[in-house]
Amino acid sequence: MKFAKIDKGPSEDVIATEARRILRRLNEPGACLAVAEGMEKAVVVRETKDGQTVRTATVDTEIAEAMALKGWIATNGTGRIARYHLKPAGRVALKDILEEMASPHVDADEPDPRGMRYGAAESPLMMLARRRDKNGEVFLTDDLVRAGERLREDFELARMGGGPEQNWEEMMSQTDAPELDAAIFHGPGTDAARARVHAVMQDLGPGLGDVVLRACCYLEGMESIEARMGWAARSGKIVLRIGLQRLKRHFQQTQGALSPMIG
Repeated sequence: MKFAKIDKGPSEDVIATEARRILRRLNEPGACLAVAEGMEKAVVVRETKDGQTVRTATVDTEIAEAMALKGWIATNGTGRIARYHLKPAGRVALKDILEEMASPHVDADEPDPRGMRYGAAESPLMMLARRRDKNGEVFLTDDLVRAGERLREDFELARMGGGPEQNWEEMMSQTDAPELDAAIFHGPGTDAARARVHAVMQDLGPGLGDVVLRACCYLEGMESIEARMGWAARSGKIVLRIGLQRLKRHFQQTQGALSPMIG
């Protein structure tokens, strides 16, 4: 399946906003955008080392179509499900979008660490997932990585809702999380995503919530997190693993399975 040309699509502002999120995901190793005939949503998926296909983001099909028409993504396949991959033009567009995002917000004396790794090909979770302990076991199992990726998707969606910037750290100690109907809480909207992030931050609390938020959502590296939190070297990844275990349990208790599969 290939997209058809359209005369009118989403605005350039909307495309740029969504591209910031989707192109970053497609820039990760093993990622592609899957589009099924007749579906309103396209899905960014990534293959894990054990061959599973994990969802990392969703996007309206018309946005995916606009990115294909710009030459940012392309597919050579046909069939009921088409898989699009990031092209060189898409990487250039991603670089331009991230530079434009960063320039108005960077303080020359104290750069915002939350944006330092946003253009990286691999997230901190993916890098830790490749490491092994002294017994040869992987440091982060796939289910823990999927839990962190799911939180990151909600975080990205929540930030798209407009309005004042959320103080995500304060959510860890707040007790007035937004109350939504169950169908809305599990829905695709930005309000639902914000409520889900709020629920996670309250459940994890300070400490675990801090490291999970910074590693999974802000994409800060472990050394930066340890310095910020005043922790000993190499202790941050241990706390992160505990936080991801707690996060996995939270998702299982509140939302069921960690992430739907495709293909």
